[in-house]
Amino acid sequence: MNEKEAKPLRYGYTTGACATAATKAAMLALMHQQNQTEVTIRIPAGQEVTFSIVSCEFDQKQATAGVIKDGGDDPDATHGALILSTVSCIDRPGVEIDGGVGVGRATKPGVPVPVGEAAINPVPRQMIRETAEELLEGEQGVRVVISVPNGEEIAKKTLNGRLGIIGGISILGTRGIVVPFSTSAYMASIVQAVKVAVLAGCDHLVLSTGGRSEKVGMELYPDLPEEAFIEMGDFVGFSLKQCKLQKVRKVTLVGMMGKFSKVAQGVMMVHSKSAPVNFEFLAHVALEVGAPAELVEQIRTCNTASQAGDLMVEHGYEEFFEVLCRYCCQAGMAHVKGGFEIETVMSTLKGVVLGRVSVNESSDKSDWDRR
Repeated sequence: MNEKEAKPLRYGYTTGACATAATKAAMLALMHQQNQTEVTIRIPAGQEVTFSIVSCEFDQKQATAGVIKDGGDDPDATHGALILSTVSCIDRPGVEIDGGVGVGRATKPGVPVPVGEAAINPVPRQMIRETAEELLEGEQGVRVVISVPNGEEIAKKTLNGRLGIIGGISILGTRGIVVPFSTSAYMASIVQAVKVAVLAGCDHLVLSTGGRSEKVGMELYPDLPEEAFIEMGDFVGFSLKQCKLQKVRKVTLVGMMGKFSKVAQGVMMVHSKSAPVNFEFLAHVALEVGAPAELVEQIRTCNTASQAGDLMVEHGYEEFFEVLCRYCCQAGMAHVKGGFEIETVMSTLKGVVLGRVSVNESSDKSDWDRR
């Protein structure tokens, strides 16, 4: 192992932790009328963490402090964002919390905050409140407004719009830290997206592996509402199970040859590092649809799944993709043990549909594992 590989991955901190640190700095600046350059807070993970304060302005009535969000070695869309907290005195006891510029607002049910409220999730909200309350004296009261100057632009790179969170990013985090290469945040977004879709009345969801695949799904189902389209990424099995939990009637999977050739074998986490493309399996499918021995051998020695697909198209074996799609449906049914209809749509990078098959609950269950 080389030195670069041996280097430990660096943790980052959530937007919730950053907002809490900025709030503490603003509170101290307001109370003591002094510039703050760093503060230490205790995060839910149990650690005490010191944050640098990159901006601090105050007068007798309010103070604003800022922290730059550091995603560590797992930077996301909010990495490098400026998180500001403005604390002002109010004439009633307690702590009021709201979102300002660049912090989204919930417009649909299914997310952790009520419709109409700023998208500051429960744990960050609690962290901010407790931090402010610790510094308050007597019957003092403060209003805390969290803002992210570039938040509306950053939010375009997230799922917020699809979740009905409009106008900016969400202030998130349950532990305060961002674990490098953690999948938990993405999985949590899938859970929320499925809940939002079901609460919006959708009983047919279209799960795609990425943006191009999602576009194909939208073209196939133009009458479905926006909430029905969810980017599942590599988390095929997890997403299907969430759909079953929420009692969805039908799920359409949309993706390309590489990832779906894995699903067809029953691989439900399709990241390239989790499972390579099995060309022996693709050769077996080619043989199954009547491809000659020479072509089957070419499939076996391909470098990429798309190359194998191109060969089958070139030689007129379109049934190859129908078989793969059926295997995908059967693998999905086996994974969740039935409960709804599964449709698989396989497309090219340019959005051309190669295969499309549905398997429903009434199908012979012995077929679910026939791969």
